[in-house]
Amino acid sequence: MDNILKLQKKVLPEMIDLLEKRYKILRNIYYNQPIGRRGLANNLEMGERIVRTEVNLLKKQGLIDIKSMGMNVTEEGKKIIDQLKDFIHNLKDIAGLEEALKVKLRVRNVIVAPGDIDTEELIFKDVCRTGANHLSKLIKRNHDNECIIGVTGGTTMAELAEEMKESKKDKDLLVIPVRGGIGKNLETQSNNIAAKLAGKLNGAYKLLHVPDNIGKEALETLLQIDEIKELNNLTKKIDILVFGIGRADDMARRRKLNKDTLNYLEENEAVAEAFGYYFDINGEIKMESNTFGLGLEDFKKIPSIIGVACGTKKAESIIAISTLREDMTIVTDEGTARKILEI
Repeated sequence: MDNILKLQKKVLPEMIDLLEKRYKILRNIYYNQPIGRRGLANNLEMGERIVRTEVNLLKKQGLIDIKSMGMNVTEEGKKIIDQLKDFIHNLKDIAGLEEALKVKLRVRNVIVAPGDIDTEELIFKDVCRTGANHLSKLIKRNHDNECIIGVTGGTTMAELAEEMKESKKDKDLLVIPVRGGIGKNLETQSNNIAAKLAGKLNGAYKLLHVPDNIGKEALETLLQIDEIKELNNLTKKIDILVFGIGRADDMARRRKLNKDTLNYLEENEAVAEAFGYYFDINGEIKMESNTFGLGLEDFKKIPSIIGVACGTKKAESIIAISTLREDMTIVTDEGTARKILEI
């Protein structure tokens, strides 16, 4: 297979370009269906005439349907998207990139989705779907009867829950939020994500009605409430944790920390935040905030860990968080992976 790919690159490089172009068109239709030709042309920054020619060919091959409301990908088209993804994975030697990143980050497993989110927004969905697929495999492979899954909040985890494939209930699954709420966006709160993920996995869930930033006295009072005490105890029994990796400055602003604190984090070169701690690129703690939820010590005891992040602006954050545990999985995009190797 590798030799065939090398020959194709040398003898028919235009065929590879055409293949990637049609893959992008199919994937864009799938993520935005139903979509019209003009909308597709705008998304792909292609001329409408080129798009018309390509979609007519895809329709002729039975990969898309064209109706008055717009275009949709057929079941055959969905299969082709998955097959093309694997082909492009080999074409770009993503496996070699994953191996190089494993060595650099010193972690057990790295999964890279082909493409660069900084130049193509749809890669974000691919990364989140890749993370969701890995989570699904972990559940099937390691948990015969029961499993507690912990999840954080944020846009990445919200999209991961969206991309998770629905499954029949064949295990005793419980999904719990491991952090309190931040901000006012309901869709990205850990409670909402836990409920959505549990729905996709046909499992149960519990909610945590506590803000992430909370005073020490208030925290001690809340821990006397049976429901919150039970959830706090469950965080110590998590089998799988899936979490988004945040930049230190972004998370500090979301928590509405004051200007002096923001300056302190910048002066001390904090690049990442996780579980209430702010880290520099070497994984050294620069500051701890008083938050409710999973702590760093609990994080280190969880059997399976999946960290998901993409975008070159998060490259340093990924490096920092990767120092916390060797036996974890990092999921990212190709552009970010190459940026990490440059750093």
